[in-house]
Amino acid sequence: MAQQHVQSGQVVSVLPLGEQLAHAKTMALLKADQLEVVRIVLRAGMALHEHSAPGEITVQCIEGRIEFDTPQGTQLLEPGGFIHLRRNEPHALRALVDSSALVTICVAART
Repeated sequence: MAQQHVQSGQVVSVLPLGEQLAHAKTMALLKADQLEVVRIVLRAGMALHEHSAPGEITVQCIEGRIEFDTPQGTQLLEPGGFIHLRRNEPHALRALVDSSALVTICVAART
């Protein structure tokens, strides 16, 4: 069964999952022509190895603690912490505790 994405004008919650975090999975909330929004779920110790995105991205920690590595160094994202990266900027993530974050990716082609 295909995963349902948020429709234009639909309200969804991105509040912390709390006790549901232990059983949650990473989920794309929105895939549109210009924008992709994903709620990533990382268990303690889980890492996303170095990668980059073709468009600008933002990452906002919703719950937990996430080490975020960029060429500028390692930063700690805690609830409410927000970071922006230019397109093609390499980065890696590692959850220090069970965590979730909202990732927004600009997928529009540059004109």
